[in-house]
Amino acid sequence: MCTSGARIRTRAEMFSGGMSRRRLDAAHRNGSLTRLRRGVYADADTCGIAQRAALLGGTLACVSAARHEGLWVLARAEPLHVAVRPDGHRRSGGAVTHWDRIDHDAFEPPHVREVLRQILRCCGVEDFLVALESALHQRRIGGADLTWLAANTNETGREAIAFARADAESGLETLVRWRLREWGIRVRTQQNLVSVGRVDLLLGERLVVEVDGIENHASPERRHHDLVRDANAAAWGFVTLRFDYAMVIHDWPTVELALRGLLDRGIHLSDR
Repeated sequence: MCTSGARIRTRAEMFSGGMSRRRLDAAHRNGSLTRLRRGVYADADTCGIAQRAALLGGTLACVSAARHEGLWVLARAEPLHVAVRPDGHRRSGGAVTHWDRIDHDAFEPPHVREVLRQILRCCGVEDFLVALESALHQRRIGGADLTWLAANTNETGREAIAFARADAESGLETLVRWRLREWGIRVRTQQNLVSVGRVDLLLGERLVVEVDGIENHASPERRHHDLVRDANAAAWGFVTLRFDYAMVIHDWPTVELALRGLLDRGIHLSDR
């Protein structure tokens, strides 16, 4: 994220805000302002990705803006997403352009709720829900924002808004919960189990599902820790299935087959 207060502005905006030409030239010379292109300047502590979006004619949008704001985003190779005013000029650079900057200055950062709507429209409901629960978890949006989103989206988006919760611990957990929502089983998250600690998801009464992010479990020590947890869970009558990021994102059919295989046998039920 950019340093708090860092901005990208046009020369006309700075002049209208009271800055003189002499002060602007001095700020440019001393490095407190960086000239991005003709008539467009960035504060020196504005991060590179925001400057790149300005060079392309707008501001960060969609998943690029969400990642920049520290929200969970389903990581995948993707071009930069840039929001441009309808009267603006898109420049080359391989970016995905969003033409929805109607009520904002060209380089004003978008509100989180606008970013979420862009994600829904551009990437689909799963990406939207992951970022939405992250925003709720971080208290970046409130009731008024949810009302606005519900009024400015489609039925699928409203279903995701109704489903979303503020206590989700990770985007992978969000994704698995969403995909299991119509399976007719009880799904609880972040449950504390005796001798185990907190687990990601508990299906029914006995089936533990752990989802490991990209950054987790790279070391032998971490792997050993997980094996001890799983063994302790088994000692108390729980069955654990553990999936990594690649399986949830790129090989969901295998994850689904594993879950259904145990659920169909009633492993999740407490009376077995």
